[in-house]
Amino acid sequence: MASFVKHMTVCQGSKRELSLTSTTPSSASPPVSIACPHRRAVIASSALLVFGGATPGAFAENWGARSYIKEHYFQPELSSEDAVARIQQTADGLREMRPMLDRLAWRYVLRYVRLKAAYLSSDLKNALIILPENRRAAYVKTANELIDSMSELDRYVRTPKVYESYVYYEKSLISLDEIVAMLVPV
Repeated sequence: MASFVKHMTVCQGSKRELSLTSTTPSSASPPVSIACPHRRAVIASSALLVFGGATPGAFAENWGARSYIKEHYFQPELSSEDAVARIQQTADGLREMRPMLDRLAWRYVLRYVRLKAAYLSSDLKNALIILPENRRAAYVKTANELIDSMSELDRYVRTPKVYESYVYYEKSLISLDEIVAMLVPV
């Protein structure tokens, strides 16, 4: 029962304040309770905290790991420019994952790879739109190599095999850097 009461805001007044409430009917204005004069302010501020923007913004405005379910199921796809920016962020994050591989932190590596692979498949499709026709074949080939190497990296991190994990980590980095080089205008 304590878990339900913990989050409730209770407004209590003294007996004197409670007896001051208007009991006679008035046609001009409805009766106002003096017992809890700040009730509307409390309710409005708590609603703002719950539904408003009280949480700090993520590293990137339009995407993030903490909103994966919301973006995946309840929001439309990202624009091509946002997809390119998220691919660049994935490349930076994958480069920073090297110390976790060195420490053999398989659980964290596996979660990160799976999360980024889920985003990457839709981002690669969205980023294909901004490429010219003559560069699309090379892009599709490199994107397929990236997806294959990420799935193999996932497989070898899951088992955990150290050498193979490093090999497919490097292959994923190379493919991701090639894709970023194709997408970023010179």
